Amino acid sequence: MSGGLLVAGTTSDAGKSVLTAGICRWLHRQGVKVAPFKAQNMSNNSAVVVGPDGRGGEIGRAQAMQAAACGLAPDLRFNPVLLKPGSDHASQVVLLGEAVDTVTAGNYRELRPRLAGTAFSALAELRAAYDVVICEGAGSPAEINLRAGDYVNMGLARHAGLPTIVVGDIDRGGVFASMFGTVALLDPADQALIAGFVINKFRGDLGLLQPGLDMLHRVTGRPTYGVLPWELDLWLDAEDSLAYGRVLGRPAAPYGTDWLDVAVVRLPRISNATDVEALATEPGVRVRLTVEPAELAAADLVVLPGSKSTVADLAWLRETGLADAVLAHAAAGKPLLGICGGFQMLARAIHDPVESRQGSVPGLGLLPIEITFDPRKTVRQSAGTAAGDVPVRGYEIHHGYVSATDPTLTPLLRHTDGSAEGALLAAVHGTHWHGAFESDGFRRRFLTEVARLAGRTGFRAAPDTAFAAARERTLDLLGDLVEEHLDTDALWRLIEAGPPAGLPFIPPGAPPV
Repeated sequence: MSGGLLVAGTTSDAGKSVLTAGICRWLHRQGVKVAPFKAQNMSNNSAVVVGPDGRGGEIGRAQAMQAAACGLAPDLRFNPVLLKPGSDHASQVVLLGEAVDTVTAGNYRELRPRLAGTAFSALAELRAAYDVVICEGAGSPAEINLRAGDYVNMGLARHAGLPTIVVGDIDRGGVFASMFGTVALLDPADQALIAGFVINKFRGDLGLLQPGLDMLHRVTGRPTYGVLPWELDLWLDAEDSLAYGRVLGRPAAPYGTDWLDVAVVRLPRISNATDVEALATEPGVRVRLTVEPAELAAADLVVLPGSKSTVADLAWLRETGLADAVLAHAAAGKPLLGICGGFQMLARAIHDPVESRQGSVPGLGLLPIEITFDPRKTVRQSAGTAAGDVPVRGYEIHHGYVSATDPTLTPLLRHTDGSAEGALLAAVHGTHWHGAFESDGFRRRFLTEVARLAGRTGFRAAPDTAFAAARERTLDLLGDLVEEHLDTDALWRLIEAGPPAGLPFIPPGAPPV
């Protein structure tokens, strides 16, 4: 077979990514050779993929998670266009894994044909190589101001003849209106591809919902393929930090007698916030994102995460009083961790003619290093050790590098070739490596040291927490939800045969594109 399906949504964060992953896992269990695809993603949560030429490239974190659901290694073609916002007005363009340009509202129209052509070619290659490709849209297909030139929602569906299902988040309210309106705002050719709906995050008695589902079917001529329940355990590998609440996951009771409280600063341009998810899988570790200086004072560990705009986010730290709270936390001898952009903020000075173009600015001065930005972007997978013998794996995505350092400074990690990575000074830790805490032994060693520095003598790192197993459980849960709550026979028919013929047009529609 050579089937396909587009999962669109009424809004951003409606559940497209998790539904795509769930359908992928369900098909993979059936022995289908399936791959994920998202033509264009806008996210600062990215994963490093080794391309066919051996160089590292970036794709959206959600597509790496969906690849795992398919039993596949990530492929640059799974997310050919990645836009990484650096401000409210500009994004870095990553094309087939490589940063190639900066896009603004002013030049996007000029770049769009190249981006669309790359996306369409990548999808064609995947459809030739796999039995089924499950595509994920972006935002909403009813963003009619963006329909001309669209290549990720209905533009993609029209180009590839993809049947489309629309998922809506009932927890936000207004799900029936948003589903009806999504269809009714599309032109006739687009509407002809919308086969039906899926409702996400339902809590309550399904019998009370059924009259609404029946009416939606009557007024649109399209069925609802299923209702997915609210599931608290679906929080790993978030596509965007806005998907998180204040507390990550559901903290389990401590293995020892003490809890560890971890405060992660929610930077305006936070990137790879997924780094702290591994900490949140540990029993007795409560991880919360915050923008409140007072919450840093109460934390055992403060984390400055990655940033797509280090200098701008450092200025924001100072403006909000968070920088003073970070300095006070460090002065009290309590543990502090900087990851990538957060690590760079800990330096004495940052020299940046590339990202912010502000030249030299003072850092927080908590580590005796200097950071210099280079136009060439470091994108690679990394491996090494911590504390001499603890294996660690991670990945790097950054323009800044350590250009000056105190030779007596202790490295936090070492590459496999023995070269130093990051820095450790008293209770201040810093590294450019993302994903390091997914290495179970390193995470346990780190949390044990954090507990000692914070005076949490009753904390014990659980000896059996395995992050890779937690991720697999999440993917299996997604597959279970699809099998148990969706009409999988109807999904099979869509994937194999395409959109049903004779779907009714819902007025008023939009002018044909």
